[in-house]
Amino acid sequence: MKPAHAAIALVIAILAIPLAPISDYWIVLLDNIGLYSLVAMGLVLLTGVGGMTSFGQAAFVGFGAYTTAVLSATYGISPWLTLPLALALTGLAALAIGSVTVRLSGHYLPLGTMAWGLAFFYLFGNLEFLGAHDGINGIPPLRIGTHDLFDGRSFFSVVWLVVLAASVLTTNLLDTRVGRAIRALRAGTIANEAFGIDTARVKLIVFVYAALLAGLSGWLYAHFQRSINPTAFGLNIGIEYLLMAVVGGAGHVFGALLGAGIVTILKDQLQDILPRLIGAQGNYETIVFGFMLVVILQSARNGLWPFILNALPPRPAKPLVPADASLPQRPKPSGPAILDVRGINKHFGGLVAVNDVSFTVGAKEIVGLIGPNGAGKSTIFNLVTGLLRVTGGEVYFQGNRIDAMEARGIAALGIARTFQHVELAPDMSVLENAAIGAHIRGSAGLLSGMLRLDRAEEKRLLGEAARQLERVGLGAYMHRPAGSLALGQLRILEIARALALDPALLLLDEPAAGLRHLEKRALAELLHKLREEGMSVLLVEHDVEFVMGLTDHLVVLDFGKMIAKGVPAEIRKNPVVLEAYLGGVV
Repeated sequence: MKPAHAAIALVIAILAIPLAPISDYWIVLLDNIGLYSLVAMGLVLLTGVGGMTSFGQAAFVGFGAYTTAVLSATYGISPWLTLPLALALTGLAALAIGSVTVRLSGHYLPLGTMAWGLAFFYLFGNLEFLGAHDGINGIPPLRIGTHDLFDGRSFFSVVWLVVLAASVLTTNLLDTRVGRAIRALRAGTIANEAFGIDTARVKLIVFVYAALLAGLSGWLYAHFQRSINPTAFGLNIGIEYLLMAVVGGAGHVFGALLGAGIVTILKDQLQDILPRLIGAQGNYETIVFGFMLVVILQSARNGLWPFILNALPPRPAKPLVPADASLPQRPKPSGPAILDVRGINKHFGGLVAVNDVSFTVGAKEIVGLIGPNGAGKSTIFNLVTGLLRVTGGEVYFQGNRIDAMEARGIAALGIARTFQHVELAPDMSVLENAAIGAHIRGSAGLLSGMLRLDRAEEKRLLGEAARQLERVGLGAYMHRPAGSLALGQLRILEIARALALDPALLLLDEPAAGLRHLEKRALAELLHKLREEGMSVLLVEHDVEFVMGLTDHLVVLDFGKMIAKGVPAEIRKNPVVLEAYLGGVV
């Protein structure tokens, strides 16, 4: 069945459910599941995909609900006209809160969401114009034409068509340039920044998007219940929303629907069954939820949705990405010194990691940066690429001073790198990881991706990534998860990602580590070919024979200082180098 036909069939099925012989009680329960699914879907992006745990989403539900309640019940504005205002206020609140919150890391982030979740809960309960703890009553129902949606059966189609639309838009979002940047957040920010991704902005986008879904749920909730009070927007409800996302599958959009269904139905049934079993009234379902969360985290950390996927027939193989659908190439620079490092220093407190180091890399040149462990080689890479700031000295690239620039700006100039310790997203495919390198070469934004208006650009970005994977010998692994590759293959994948940026200067940090002999030969041939094409390479490597046979000249470091530089033949005979690094072996 074609996707369009499947979508039409799904819409018809949703519209037909209220006509089925289902009791009003279960229809209302399904309505609530739809409302909760919207919030859980936002948490799938925020927590499961973006790696930012939030306990405060109920507060954003409150923003949407209270905005429409005040405007429609107090001022008589049509509920449909209050929707953009409710979303605007929710988005502005999320923008203000997120600007601070997303900068937190570790356990400070969830603690921060708890703090503002509690703050808004008490704020809702103490503002008189919001009805204080009594809330707001007499909220008008939604109206379609002359028909008021008073009951759960008439409200059902609206809720679930909104859920379906949100699911499609969210799924589309994850399959875009911005979506790859979101999914790469879980693997850390270092590599993302080095390839031109503004991670703070991407985190804020996810935070606001999740809040808007919660605000939309709150808008629907207010006109469904027709009365609201702060109880529905407390921290305990926020914890339930997070539980829904985790139970269903925090990394899967449709896991949000599954989790919302399981938690809502369980809560409803347990509230009736447990007091009768125990013989006393109380919120005993909370104990069951806590136990269920522990069991799921221990036995199914990805939630229950992957089990359903595994039970379904396997998806057809993805079509191969055309490797000829690549992006325009930047002109390669010329000159004796496209990279000019002048007397740079880096101090970490009292530790001098780099001490007055100067060298140049010319056009179409391979330069080796060698030295013992701890000599400062990777630190120099971080200084050149903007991941660290120099304490003193200057760095120029093609005549532009770059030592005060952000990593993203340096990447845009045409400097790409790999890392000493592999920095890849293991849950993303090999192709998607390589496409992260081409991120800065695209321009499609959030809305164009959600509406699938970016397909031509996506074809070019993925085509460029595919071309580079074929180039480095990983074309056969294109659609596998990156985490399934061996260490040597991961290092080659990092090179493919760097090449997808189309750099003028390529910085390789121990690229041959973990490679076998034939793989090292293939790597050397690739680097020679890149040089012939006009690319310059700065290389850190501990395999001395590999470096000596590959580079045009070498820079030798020891304890952060440059102790020698010259062509490989000279370095082989340099007594200072032999004593400090080579040990007289070569």
